[in-house]
This record gives sequence, structure tokens and C-alpha cells, in this order.
Amino acid sequence: MANPILVTGAAGRVGGVGRTVTELLLKQGKLVRAMVRNEDERAQALRDMGAEVVVGNLLDLDSMHKAIAGCETMYFGMSVSDTYLAATVNAAAVAKHHGLKAFINMSQMTLSQMSITETTASPQHKLHWLAEQALNWSGLPVVHVRPTVFLEGLFLIMTADSVRKSNQIRLPFGEGKTSPVAAEDVARAVAALLVNPQPHIGKTYHPTGPQSENLHFYAEEYSKALGRTITYQDIPVEGWRNWLLQSGQPMHLVDHLTTLANLHRGGRFDRMTDDVLTLTGQAPLSVEEFVRRNTATFTASAKEV
Repeated sequence: MANPILVTGAAGRVGGVGRTVTELLLKQGKLVRAMVRNEDERAQALRDMGAEVVVGNLLDLDSMHKAIAGCETMYFGMSVSDTYLAATVNAAAVAKHHGLKAFINMSQMTLSQMSITETTASPQHKLHWLAEQALNWSGLPVVHVRPTVFLEGLFLIMTADSVRKSNQIRLPFGEGKTSPVAAEDVARAVAALLVNPQPHIGKTYHPTGPQSENLHFYAEEYSKALGRTITYQDIPVEGWRNWLLQSGQPMHLVDHLTTLANLHRGGRFDRMTDDVLTLTGQAPLSVEEFVRRNTATFTASAKEV
């Protein structure tokens, strides 16, 4: 019998990378062991799709033994957290013990501009960089996946309210260009790596969207998709940071997002690759198509008018 593929973070929101990877693998007839943090309706939904569900904590040694034992290939992904490095090393140590043949690691594109002497103000970036070093030192057969900023986070979460209420994209990204990528495109790339990892061991991929443009360009993409004029309004980074804090976001996350804003302003996200197309044979989603798919989120309901 074939060994299951382990997917961590599988109970993420609908459209999240881990959940989408699980769906894609199951549709291909693969055995999938989906690791979740809690036993809830999301875990049951994964079972209903056909996944073997294991409940555990990435920081817990016993949890990782239960999740990894019997698998040969795994996807490691974790949300922004001050425990990110500890979780990565814990998972890697157990993976090494069980002799995994492929460890697909979700990282971040900014790491391509970091080194032992170059870092950023984001504590999460530093943890990601250290995690990659530890994985490389471990001797595990690793593939690093470093996507650029996600469309879901940058546009669906961060801009939906202002687009609905004032037809504006309000972000502190200045005139910097960026190439946001859809989570589903990153998930397709990860799924392709999990199904056939050996040719990719030791490599690093940088999934991006199909264009690198500034926010004025993307406002035009919104306009075409929504059929009304959307404009980009640059806002001060510090005011945005205060808004994030007032909304109850953890300091670790706020420091990370503030750094992303400053990096965008400095042109550090003006990068683009063909990695999604190369790995999947399908071009990544454009901003216009992404907004078109999520029209309802960007459109005021009758009650709001």
C-alpha cells in the first residue's frame, strides 16, 4: 500500500494553501494525512473529502511522531507566529528520524534577499531565514517554496472594506511594484512537488503572479473586474500600523506586516518568475480574474448602500 503524503496546516480557511493542497492530492487519488490543530468541523470536512486526519501541535514531539510515521513525503506550512522556528525544527527532527524522502517547506520570497549579514525588521522574516538554515543543515531532502505576497492577504483581506465603501485601495505601499500570487496557484505548485519531489530536491522556487506592477495598475484591474472606477490611495505606514494594533492584531504580526509595507515602498517586491507555470503547466491567476471571482466581497450589499 502506498504511503500517505502528510500535509500540515490542512484545516486552514477555504482557499488556504494546506487545505487546497489536500484537495488537489485527493482528487489525484493520493493518500493524504491531514494534520490539524483542533478537532472541529474543518477536520470533519477533511475526512469527508477522504483524508486521514491527525490532530496535533507542530510544537509537540509526540504529535509529530504520530503525524509523520509511515509517510515518505510531507508539506510543512505554518502561519505567522513567534514559535515558527521551534515548530520547524521540531518537525524536521522527527522527519529526519523517520527517514522522509522529501520535505516541502513553505517559506517567503524576501529570504532571497537575506543572508547572514542582511536581514529585515520583520521578526518573522528572521525566523523563516533561520528555519531554512536549520532545514539545510539537517540533511533532509528539502525543497523550499518562497512565494511572494498572497492575493488573499494583500487584496481580499486588506482592501475589501475600503473598496466596498469608497472605491479605493488604501495601502501604504507607495509607488512600489509587486507581483501578488493566488494561494491556489501556490497550492498547485506544492501539490506538483509532493507528487514528484525527487527532481526538485535541493531546489528553491519563487511563485509569483503573472505581472509585477504598482498599485495604480492593480486599481485599474479592479475597475475592469468590478465595472466601476477603483483608485489607489497611498496611506502612511505608521497610521496603518496603528490601525492594525487597534484592531487587535498580535505585535509579531504587526511588525511583520509593517515591514512588508516598507519593503514594498522600497521596491523590494518588484520580482517575477515563471515558477508557477514551470511546475504546474498553468499560468497563475491575474489580479483582474481574482477580483472577478470575488466580486461579492468587493461590492456593497443593498443593506450597506
